[in-house]
Amino acid sequence: MQTVKELPACPVETTLMLIGDKWKVLILRDLLPGTKRFGELKKSIGSVSQKVLTAQLRDMEAKGLINRKVYAEVPPRVEYSLTDLGKSLKPILDAMRTWGEGYQEHCRQK
Repeated sequence: MQTVKELPACPVETTLMLIGDKWKVLILRDLLPGTKRFGELKKSIGSVSQKVLTAQLRDMEAKGLINRKVYAEVPPRVEYSLTDLGKSLKPILDAMRTWGEGYQEHCRQK
């Protein structure tokens, strides 16, 4: 987690710093219903590479948005879930979905 001194002065910029990447928003969307394994996330997101997905998950974990739980099994099983802080982004994602639906409808009517 970052200290307050390291955060941008603008709250919108702070939010964008945390979720401004396309993949991060899709990861949040896919974890809102509940816990998922790495392979499930990769499959549900689609065209993201394993390397990029891993980097995004690590960054989101470091910033306190997701939990990563590793099970001592062979082969190892890793599950990802949202923290309470990550879950608090739901209204933002809901608003993005609603706006996107409206925009899609607008484009259909042209």
